Amino acid sequence: MMFALFMIVILVVTGFIWILDILVLNKKRATGAKEPMLVEYAKSFFPVILVVFCVRSFIVEPFKIPSGSMMPTLLAGDYILVNKFTYGLRVPVLNNTFIKINQPSRGDVFVFHYPPQPSIDYIKRVVGLPGDKISYQNKQLTINGKHLDVSDERNYEYLMSGLNVITAKEYKEQLGTVQHDILIHDVVGNYETNAIGDKFANNEEITVPEGQYFAMGDNRDNSSDGRVWGFVPEKNLVGKAFFIWMNFDHFSRIGTAIH
Repeated sequence: MMFALFMIVILVVTGFIWILDILVLNKKRATGAKEPMLVEYAKSFFPVILVVFCVRSFIVEPFKIPSGSMMPTLLAGDYILVNKFTYGLRVPVLNNTFIKINQPSRGDVFVFHYPPQPSIDYIKRVVGLPGDKISYQNKQLTINGKHLDVSDERNYEYLMSGLNVITAKEYKEQLGTVQHDILIHDVVGNYETNAIGDKFANNEEITVPEGQYFAMGDNRDNSSDGRVWGFVPEKNLVGKAFFIWMNFDHFSRIGTAIH
């Protein structure tokens, strides 16, 4: 969000200098006189900034995965592309939708503005749609009274900070039309009173409010997600993640589609 605001400022400044030169400064310069450096730079950068701004705002935007909360689907260090028009075209910075296209589907990996602090972008998986009734008992999701199919257990090891080796169980989960991998640890999560995670621990079912979504990380026991901070409002949506274009530590991941 802050980068978009920065680009808008630069776009306005360079555009203003260019227009000012056309309407005023150019008429005052002697015939054949060289353009001031500031004007020359503004004319050179404005078209480039405009193209980059439009692409990032309305078509596709790159993001870097900072943590392991979406393992094994996404690893820390993955550079991904996010489709910005899947969920509708939005006004930059304000994030209001001015052209509606699609709504998030259950199973989508999506980027959104972190509800408690919208200047930060988060990435999780869509688990609950508006109106869904969800429970999470014995580390298994139930949506609208139906247990999600989970299969293919195997061990999965990864490194955490401090080079500690963590062992988890990897399963395949069927979430809507999407089959994806999740990690489960042999730990019990601790949540604040009345947080969604606390309600799950007390065998309570939650209902996703209209205009909001419930999101969880694929690394189920190592993810700060909707169980901690609640629902994702529709106005916070950024786009759908669809492609890994770089990982400097794991080149084999380049070109991987995100499901």
